[in-house]
Amino acid sequence: MQERAAKLLGKSLPKKPLVCTFHSLCVRILRQHIEKLGYKRNFIIYDESDQISAIKKILVRISAKGEKTDPAAILSLLSKFRNGGERATAFADVSIRAMAEHIRGRYESALRACNAVDFDDLILLTLRLFTEHPAALETCRARYRYVMVDEYQDTNAAQFKLIQALTQEHRNLCVVGDDDQSIYGWRGAEISNLLDMENHFPEVKVVKLEQNYRSTGTILEAANALIKHNVRRRGKRLWSQKGAGSKIILQMFANEDEEARTVVEQIDYSRVSGRAPWSSQAILFRTNVQSRPLETALRQAGVRYHLVGAQSFFDRREVRDFLAYLKAFLNPDDDVSLLRIANVPPRGLSDVTMERLLVASHERNCSVFAVMKNAVVAATFQSKTRQSIERFVEFIERTRMPLTSITGHSSVCLATWADAFLDEISYFDELRRSEKSPEAAESRIRNLQELMTTLAGAGESTDAPLDRLQLFLEEISLDADREEDKENSGDAVTLITIHSCKGLEFPHVYIVGMEDGLLPHSRSKLEGTLDEERRLFYVAVTRAMQTLTISHCSGRKKYGETKPCHPSPFLKELPSELVEHADEKAKQPVAVDSGRNMFEVMRTSLG
Repeated sequence: MQERAAKLLGKSLPKKPLVCTFHSLCVRILRQHIEKLGYKRNFIIYDESDQISAIKKILVRISAKGEKTDPAAILSLLSKFRNGGERATAFADVSIRAMAEHIRGRYESALRACNAVDFDDLILLTLRLFTEHPAALETCRARYRYVMVDEYQDTNAAQFKLIQALTQEHRNLCVVGDDDQSIYGWRGAEISNLLDMENHFPEVKVVKLEQNYRSTGTILEAANALIKHNVRRRGKRLWSQKGAGSKIILQMFANEDEEARTVVEQIDYSRVSGRAPWSSQAILFRTNVQSRPLETALRQAGVRYHLVGAQSFFDRREVRDFLAYLKAFLNPDDDVSLLRIANVPPRGLSDVTMERLLVASHERNCSVFAVMKNAVVAATFQSKTRQSIERFVEFIERTRMPLTSITGHSSVCLATWADAFLDEISYFDELRRSEKSPEAAESRIRNLQELMTTLAGAGESTDAPLDRLQLFLEEISLDADREEDKENSGDAVTLITIHSCKGLEFPHVYIVGMEDGLLPHSRSKLEGTLDEERRLFYVAVTRAMQTLTISHCSGRKKYGETKPCHPSPFLKELPSELVEHADEKAKQPVAVDSGRNMFEVMRTSLG
């Protein structure tokens, strides 16, 4: 952006304009003036890891014995408190909220003692500087006489105060924003900053940028009709010179697995037919948990993809723990897996203990598990630790026994076996204890239950249990070579949350899981955020350039059971003349004008 601005301006200005984020601007200001606030000029900026460490130290000092509080949840809430996001904190867990309020002063003191600031401080301290030292404010106003802000609808209360302070005298302010794309209220963004612009700056001149250079007329007409249902917004109507284009395709599936498989088939056929490379196609979804069946289907079909804005299902803590257990049972000499799960849940095998065992394994040129069974090594530990090691070895060997038994192995159900050892170690209870909310814990438990459903279908029933387990792990483990290919190749499907896709565009977009409870989210009615959910759908629709396919399921797995689902009410707000239902489409002759249409023709002709 800096280069583009300089090129447009040419040599008309003696200095290039400053193009930066709110935080980097504040760093510049504080480096010059922070000594006025009692800090040294060489202050350090804490990243998230440093912040969490500081909070952990505070919690250790003030928490009751056995009390567990998630420091990341505390940090998130502290940030929202300090940035003035009232709605963002209104529905926070009561105990977490109380703890965040309780330690806020201690946290700020801890940072100051280290001559450190966090990202929130960068703006808050700048505002304090402007209030307590008007001369510093005047210096900044004189230096930054013209201020432009992009994505203005995403600014929070603190950022608005900063803008207001800098521009209050010279009034040279230009902001660009779209209230219809304000989707970050949950993290403190204030849509009123844009909607109430005339109240803040009565002399403002509004210029509507309504011509769209991305999408077809059909997509834009659908988006216009959808967003009109939000009452509090600035009226506008997007239009395009690209022509009407294809109708929006609406598909219904029995469940999320069928939805994922079919969407992936459509995507891959579009590539094979030469009509649409993987990189031109994207799958958009509302919640992180929806990535699981999509990733599974993509991997099984050999379709390269990259996941944006969500943690990979296979990178989630509970999934990695579970897979590590399976790998340790398959091969106890797998040190990486064994070290991961040795003290998960806690069983008296501390990091210090495992480090000593690892050193001993290096000295003896054997695995950690072999060292744990070595009586000479065991004798070097105190009695309590030695008993913990012995119990762990016994647990591994006993749990492996059904997999290695020569007789009756075909009767072993891997899912039942896995559920039994998880129950024995109380893993689900540990998740409930360690998570910040019951909902978060149940989400992790549900992930494991869905994974065990896949485990149950691994291999043939006549195969040995160890062979079935190995096949399962081979199918879902990330293949290093394939991952490298995915990273090095530009031809990959984008798998992305709707919150992360704003500002992006793709020729072919698939929006999955358009169900009541997902989009709009089930919390939206309680929290009064239905308008924001509609804006979220609007953002998703307007990412599509050429074709848009929307799907929903009649049933979806929840807590291991398939629950009935209903289409999102937002679907009814799309004009019927712009939408084509997939079942109706299959009955009609279809012109071969896109990879998706070719796919439908092929499916129909093959029955």
